[in-house]
Amino acid sequence: MKAAALAVLTRPRLWGTAVVQVGLLAPRGWWRRRPYLPTPDPAYLAFRLQTMYGDPGHQPEPADVVTYLEWCRSMRRLAR
Repeated sequence: MKAAALAVLTRPRLWGTAVVQVGLLAPRGWWRRRPYLPTPDPAYLAFRLQTMYGDPGHQPEPADVVTYLEWCRSMRRLAR
């Protein structure tokens, strides 16, 4: 996860998109439950990792995270 975060941090144009996606993927009331971070639901994340890599324990590849955020950014711009 650190490598993926670093990949996003080096691309300022994706910062806003990353913040929006964190907000969209975080479960409601995330601030009331440990670890008090807006992380995606573990079951959802396991499902996405299973469908992407064939292993729910596989860490997201930094390039895949960047590609996903670029896709999200382009889709948001098209929706305007």
